[in-house]
Amino acid sequence: MRIELIKQIYFRFPIVLRLLLSVFLLMLVFGAVIHFVEPNAFPTFFDGVWWAFVTGATVGYGDLVPQTVPGKIIGILLILSGGGLITFYITTVSAATINHENKLSKGKVAYKGSGHIIVVGWNERTSQLIDTITSRDKLAEIVIIDVSLKHLPYQQVPAHFIHGDPSEDETLLNAGVTGAKSVLVTADTSKKEKLADHHTVLTTVAIRGNNVSVPIVAEVLSNKQSENALRAGASSIIRPNELLSSLLYHELISAKANNPIELLANLLENQQFIHRTLPEDLGNKSFLSGVVYFLEGQQLLLGVKRHDVWQLNPSPDFLLKPGDAVVTISPRDK
Repeated sequence: MRIELIKQIYFRFPIVLRLLLSVFLLMLVFGAVIHFVEPNAFPTFFDGVWWAFVTGATVGYGDLVPQTVPGKIIGILLILSGGGLITFYITTVSAATINHENKLSKGKVAYKGSGHIIVVGWNERTSQLIDTITSRDKLAEIVIIDVSLKHLPYQQVPAHFIHGDPSEDETLLNAGVTGAKSVLVTADTSKKEKLADHHTVLTTVAIRGNNVSVPIVAEVLSNKQSENALRAGASSIIRPNELLSSLLYHELISAKANNPIELLANLLENQQFIHRTLPEDLGNKSFLSGVVYFLEGQQLLLGVKRHDVWQLNPSPDFLLKPGDAVVTISPRDK
């Protein structure tokens, strides 16, 4: 019964661990045998084990050598058995490493960490996003989920790839959604807008069902689906079509010397928006006072949000009230 239990436990180990354990046991056995057969040449058990490893690996330092015929026969048996086993072990380790790398590139290896960023959808925008994140934080961990992508070499893209449908629990759990720091759900532009937004909403529901507190940024192509995405659990909504339309409008009506798209791109690259509650010191003071207040911390006050209505760049005498929300911009290193 005990032997059967040991066999069951042994064969549950990964093959690499089983081979390593077998190598150690074989070396210990040969080390013990040579120590008892030739105690003068191998005065300690460790000397025998050392000779077994060196001989089995075909290194042959020659510091310890059998002196008798029985000892030399043991050495021959060790070379025939141990050398082959060690070679097989090395080959298996190499094959397992290559196999793991292939599975990693094909998105078949579950992510085991936490505090990472999950990005749903692989496209040029997410590729540039990963470059931006890693350029600012070398230690950032990013997980990509995509169902259409078949292969993503880890050497070329510093992100852990999970292949699968992001609206399915199994895929999300493989991506470590329960321990994620934040999630971005991008719209699949290869689909029609309505279908792409429906999948975004469905994915958001699945993410929120697995993690009730993680911030979810959802990209929707149609304004009609913004409310549905929020109901599904999205923390914030990105409407790229609306933003692009506004930028194109300003580009068309602006003088050639001005380039609003380039200006905004530079702003987003080097500055960060900060959304906060109005500090108590600014209650019932003018907008100009707020500008001066934030400039002291190298921040620029852009506007005020009151009752879900934005007042951007209001008049200098615009009265700030307690409970207002303000938005500022500041350098990213602040």
